[in-house]
Formats: sequence, structure tokens, C-alpha cells
Amino acid sequence: MYELCCIGHITLDKIVTLQKTAFLPGGTSYYFSYAINKFKDIDYLLVTAVGPTEMKTIDNLCNSGIKVKVLPSRKSVYFENIYGENPDNRIQRVLAKADPFTTEHLKDINAHIYHLGTLLSDDFTTDTIKYLSTKGIVSVDSQGYLRKVINTHVYSTDWKDKIEALKYIHILKANEVEAKALTGYSDVKKAAIQLYEWGVKEVLITLGSQGSVVYDGHSYLIIPAYIPQQIIDTTGCGDTYMTGYLYQRAHNTPPEESARFAAAMSTLKIGYMGPFDGNKEDVYACMETAQQVFPSI
Repeated sequence: MYELCCIGHITLDKIVTLQKTAFLPGGTSYYFSYAINKFKDIDYLLVTAVGPTEMKTIDNLCNSGIKVKVLPSRKSVYFENIYGENPDNRIQRVLAKADPFTTEHLKDINAHIYHLGTLLSDDFTTDTIKYLSTKGIVSVDSQGYLRKVINTHVYSTDWKDKIEALKYIHILKANEVEAKALTGYSDVKKAAIQLYEWGVKEVLITLGSQGSVVYDGHSYLIIPAYIPQQIIDTTGCGDTYMTGYLYQRAHNTPPEESARFAAAMSTLKIGYMGPFDGNKEDVYACMETAQQVFPSI
């Protein structure tokens, strides 16, 4: 029985800019696993599915001390992101997809908390979510359920089974755009309440540099952002936030303190390239010393 298990595809990301083309591993499970591995007081397992060409990434994870269960897949998820002169605008394509996760794949995986790092809408069926909820607490990042692929191009979509699926999800993360797409509400508090009423027990809505909110049906918690000393790489910040939150919740830390820890952890990650590379002492120091910004909601 693992305390925490992340299930998700590791991607091959092709990043094309005006200056160069780079190939990097990525995906929720990649950033989550390297970040959680910095905390040695938790029993953690990564469950992923990659094609034969990406086994070197798996070897690197294992060599870093991360426990990994690799499921068979014909291909790995292959994202292409093309940036022009404006780095906020990109063309995104999915050049290959990995096989979805099924209940059959996960029968022998036992954990207290399962975090589903969805990248695309068909990674996990509602039946798979329902099955995992009978084995432990289910945590989901909503981003993948709001993406669909048509002829390699990525389009925004609604989560067609959300009303049924959310009944079995204990913890859900969404940013403010995703929360509006799910609920129709641009008001963050109304969106959080709606998601709770649909069945989610702990709703986390991240607001980027403005902080985040947590709603558990009893308290609406306003969580500050911590101002980073420098901004180098924002990729994987949401995944890092969830790493910190679930790490603390796995140790029975209350939601507010867990979310503050998560916010500080993601702030530290912004300061360098790649996954989070600090430790708990760094996170607590950030919480004590960094300037805070509270959401203006």
C-alpha cells in the first residue's frame, strides 16, 4: 500500500522557438515524480505508459530513486509546441498518443491517494475513476479532460462525463479558465461551490501569480502566492502545486496549510528550469520570508 500514487503519461515534448528546436520529457507525472522524490518521508509510486522509444526517460527516473511501474503502450504521447515572436501564443499539436489507462492495468496498484495526471480527454474513463475511488482517494488535474485531439490539433472541449465523474473525485485542481469552462462561472467562488455541489470534496482553483483558493464545503480559503526572486521557467508549476498539496494532505495536514506549502513550492520551481529541485526547508523558508500576494476576489 503506497501513500501516494501518480498515474499519467510521460510526454516527449518538441519545443520549437525562433532560436532553436528542443526535445524534452514532460507531462504531469514527470514533474510530479521528480518533485515528490525530494521528500523522502513518503512511500510513492509512479504508474505510467510510454512507448519503447522513451524508455531512457524511465531509466533516468529509476536511477533517481523513483519507484516506477511501466504499462505497455504502442507509443508515447508526443506534443509539438511551436512559438513565434509572441511567446504567449503557440501552435500545439499531438503527433502521437499513448494507450489509455484501464481498470485492468490498475488492479494490482494499491494506494491511499491516487493522483490522475490527465493530459488528454481519453486518458482515463469515468469507469476507471469510479474503480479507483473504491480503493482510495482520487485526485484529478482537470486540464486533460478539457483537451481533445482532432487530426493532431488540440482543441478545447467540455468534459462530457463531468457530472458523473466528479461524484468519485475527492480532490480536483483547475485554474480559473478551466473552472469557468467546467462550470460556466467566471466568479471563482461560484465555480468552486458548483464543483463541490457536483461531488468534489476539495476544490482547488489556481490563479497563477495571484494565488489560489480551496473550498471544502465548509471553508472558502484564500491562499496567497509567494513572489519569486526570479522567473525562469513556469512549465510544470501547476503540477508542482499539486505535489506539495498532496504531499501534505497525505500526512494529514489541513487544507489551508497544505495549499500554502503548495504555493511556496511552485514559487521556488519558477526560479529554475525543469522540475522542482529544492527541499522542505526551502519551502518553509519561502513561506516565512517571501512577499505574499493575495487573490483580489
